[in-house]
Amino acid sequence: MSLTVLAITFGIIFLAELPDKTALASLMLGTKYRAGYVFAGVAAAMAVQVGLALVAGHLLSLLPHRWVEGVTGVLFLAGAAMLLFHGGEDEDGHAAKEPSANSFWKVAGASFAVVAIAEFGDLTQIMTANLAAKYADPPAVGLGAWLALCAVAAIAIAGGQKLLKYVPMKVIIRVAAGVMILMAGVSIFQAVTG
Repeated sequence: MSLTVLAITFGIIFLAELPDKTALASLMLGTKYRAGYVFAGVAAAMAVQVGLALVAGHLLSLLPHRWVEGVTGVLFLAGAAMLLFHGGEDEDGHAAKEPSANSFWKVAGASFAVVAIAEFGDLTQIMTANLAAKYADPPAVGLGAWLALCAVAAIAIAGGQKLLKYVPMKVIIRVAAGVMILMAGVSIFQAVTG
């Protein structure tokens, strides 16, 4: 397992997840229920989503190397465009019904359901699949992505509103988009030059 691939994956996924609806859902759930219960459900949902992304990345990696580089480059560009043009919108449509009790299983289960649905087919899941195909190191990509997703959820649950007081969302979105454009350029260059 490459620590470099893990670190690259962590950085990219962390930045892309900060302005995401999942972070907002985690923040909302964290304000209503015990943080540990919410985090347990969110972390479990993220593990499922990363697993699905790794399978998709493996299937993508079966293509010839130049095709993988070209496809990942285009998808990174699409991800950057999604962040730049839609990253500031508030997405409320994924809220789940509140549990009637504050038991661990009800809160963790509701948190799991909200995040699993919100994250399915999400930008960070697609990016994780791209990174898995690009680096062919599923343990490093999977662990890096999962740690990044959990870190963002923990930040959101513990005090996401404080972060936004110091770092404007537009800055976070622009940094994440810039990193994706850089990764797209590298991938497309490698696809062209072989």
